[in-house]
Amino acid sequence: MKKDTIVAISTALGKSAINIVRMSGDDVFQIANSIFKGKDLHEASSHTIHYGKIYDEDILIDEVLVSVFKAPKTFTREDMVEINCHGGAFVTQKILELIVAKGARMAEKGEFTERAFLNGRIDLTQAESVMDIVEARSEYGLRLAGKGLQGEVRDLIVSLREQLMEIIAHIEVHIDYPEYDDIEELTGEVLIPKTQNLLENVNTILKRASTGKVLREGIKTAIIGRPNVGKSSVLNALLKEEKAIVTEIRGTTRDIVEGQINIGGIVLNLFDTAGIRDSDDLIERIGIDKTKKIVEEAELILYVLNNNEPIRKDDERLLEMTAHKNRVVIIKKIDLESKINRDFEDGVQISALKKTNIDALEKRIKDMFLQEEIDLSGQTYLANARHIAKMRQAKSMLDDALKAARDQMPVDVIEVDLKNAWETLGEIIGESGDSELIDTLFSRFCLGK
Repeated sequence: MKKDTIVAISTALGKSAINIVRMSGDDVFQIANSIFKGKDLHEASSHTIHYGKIYDEDILIDEVLVSVFKAPKTFTREDMVEINCHGGAFVTQKILELIVAKGARMAEKGEFTERAFLNGRIDLTQAESVMDIVEARSEYGLRLAGKGLQGEVRDLIVSLREQLMEIIAHIEVHIDYPEYDDIEELTGEVLIPKTQNLLENVNTILKRASTGKVLREGIKTAIIGRPNVGKSSVLNALLKEEKAIVTEIRGTTRDIVEGQINIGGIVLNLFDTAGIRDSDDLIERIGIDKTKKIVEEAELILYVLNNNEPIRKDDERLLEMTAHKNRVVIIKKIDLESKINRDFEDGVQISALKKTNIDALEKRIKDMFLQEEIDLSGQTYLANARHIAKMRQAKSMLDDALKAARDQMPVDVIEVDLKNAWETLGEIIGESGDSELIDTLFSRFCLGK
């Protein structure tokens, strides 16, 4: 079946050394030859680069290097051409327009990677790992994405599905040949222990998944406290830059100020919030409402107090509001006389001005979210929220199957739950045939990827 040829700019537009215009499809060599003066690309060997010039009729557009990739050993498993041109926005756009005029179609977001998936070169977890590499914000995040791209997540899921299929096969034999085993032997000697073992594996994977999610996505962290307590100073100390405005005026932070910090491989997605108090200022009240929403959604609360100030009613209210959250109470200005008449088990004393004890604060946060030593060389971590959600669905179905087996339910009832679990795991690697899911996932990719 003939594949239409797609094209996109695969580098960020702007002034740079080079930009890349990428094509994939059956007509890439014909279209490239129509604007390229150099070697006939039909005759070029795969995985070679050729110097030449791009022309619009008789008008020279640019000197370029053209990379040739011939199917099936390409990213998309289709013929591909990449034109490396000079990095000006106008010249790159001009080459793109010439290619479209010669018959190519503008690619949609993620369409190159989607073709790689649809043509069987990669599974869905590997496709998602491509974007994870682009968006990685830490060493751990990059390594997790690399392991996904190498197929380790796929191998993990395939192994679980094979174990499930073995159990299902026993049931099928029993249904087809009822005299082969009685139901008590089938459930007691085969289904129950095998399903229990599978559930233990799934539970272990899910236990590690919380760590994987933290390493991949970071921790949504809200810095809160009453007005003018110095939340912005804490943010700046953690970021090691003057991101937020610091003044003695109450209510200076009227909106959410965001930043990121990498501590020991974990990214904190920091939100410096407006102080919560009763206020007649409309703009400040809007900021306070946003703060309350951020507090509800945050995975970590950094609650700020000053060592030289007694705890007030506003503090008591906020401490009670956040008591159920993962929280670190940050006590600032430790060089001044203490007027706080309370000990906090979740407290860390720092000086934001002198950057004292910032490392202790970072260690407390890391210990709170990483319950084990990270071993990316020997373990496969689920880190993608979609994968984790599907794994939890499969676990619920396996729980139902195990209960049904223990209750000596008919084997065809047990088989329904096991097959549902098998199909749910298949959705992780893209074997569900859900076109809407596929389109939605790839629409999140950047253009040209």
